[in-house]
Amino acid sequence: MDSPLASRRASLDVLVACLDKRQPLDDALARHSGLAAFEPRDRAFVRLLLATTLRRLGEIDTVLAGLIERPLDASNSIGRQVLRLGAAQLLFLGTPAHAAVDTSVRLMVDAGLAHLKGLANAVLRRVSREGAALLEVRDRAGLNVPAWLWESWLSAYGEQTTRALAAAHLAEAPLDLMPRADAAQWAQRLGGELLPTGTIRRPAGGAVSDLPGYIDGTWWVQDAAASLPARLLGDVAGKQVADLCAAPGGKTLQLAAAGARVTAVDISARRMQRLRENLARAGLAADLAADLVTADAAKWQPGRSFEAILLDAPCSGTGTLRRHPDIAWLKDEQDIRRLTATQDRLLEHAVELLKPGGKLVYAVCSLQPEEGPVRIEALLARDNRLRRLPVQSAEVPGLEAAVTAAGDVRTLPSMWAERGGMDGFYIARVIRQD
Repeated sequence: MDSPLASRRASLDVLVACLDKRQPLDDALARHSGLAAFEPRDRAFVRLLLATTLRRLGEIDTVLAGLIERPLDASNSIGRQVLRLGAAQLLFLGTPAHAAVDTSVRLMVDAGLAHLKGLANAVLRRVSREGAALLEVRDRAGLNVPAWLWESWLSAYGEQTTRALAAAHLAEAPLDLMPRADAAQWAQRLGGELLPTGTIRRPAGGAVSDLPGYIDGTWWVQDAAASLPARLLGDVAGKQVADLCAAPGGKTLQLAAAGARVTAVDISARRMQRLRENLARAGLAADLAADLVTADAAKWQPGRSFEAILLDAPCSGTGTLRRHPDIAWLKDEQDIRRLTATQDRLLEHAVELLKPGGKLVYAVCSLQPEEGPVRIEALLARDNRLRRLPVQSAEVPGLEAAVTAAGDVRTLPSMWAERGGMDGFYIARVIRQD
């Protein structure tokens, strides 16, 4: 199979796994057996095509719906994904029409859908000619956000911010790196911008492993917003700190580098192995005062308590759509309800593991209020041993606008837009008083 067709065939395999079989995009990419053999340029094209298709799925489907008289039924679902990939190339990637149309027709035949090759040829040629005009007459702001998600953001943030969120999620996220030390020096060496959070920001693209300092573990990849929860525990040097739901480990690395005696807990053995490798690469494995623990953090019984706990709870991830555009199409309101029950269990157990006078920082990379402030308000109402410990603006330099009236932190992907934005996080800090 020639390279252009092979890369599109791989893209089709992954898109089917993601949208038809409900696999997260990263998992579908990792499971694809042929990608590892691709040239770096072809692997990069696969990722670009998939990310673009998922980020722009609403616009793509709007155009296709205007050009197809009868929607494809379930038996032809692979054909729908072929058309989506073809339209993404024509509308957003600038692929020459002959290349996008020809490879899409060949994909139809290769997928056993030869009866749809005429449809693919006709529809995609019309996309090339008429697609941009079809989008011009639409209010495009909300097309790429599922209706339930758009309505929830409207309710929580208002129309102006909701539109800004939708726009921010269409851009590829820059690369943020957290250095162990000498941040200014490493920013200069890496050709990046030193952000107020201490994170170094570079444009996206290229192989991370080729950058200076990667092999020596002098920095690790971590979004600027994701670096805040560990900061808000304050001075952790010499303290016993539990990092619950720890993998892949950016926050564990932060805490260990700050001198904490960290116990990192995660339910996934696979993710915990990745954390172990990241610690070793960063030269922090020997600094970790406790073994990494593979366990359900909501049930884990260590037989001791901690001076500080960081809980980065499982969540919908709607604050990370720039990096994970599949989330918008794989999650729904039922998922949110299931996740909030898990978050409550984790919070309640974390409180029991906390020493009197100890701090608990709760974080989720979600934009949904149900997973953020609603959970903390419910916890404080249930447990009179706890009180909120408000975050001060000076603790989040450059992000003073992210401090809420209640003293929590709410970052939005539309913040620092001139710098490339950031992940959406909710972070709250409480102290146990008994």
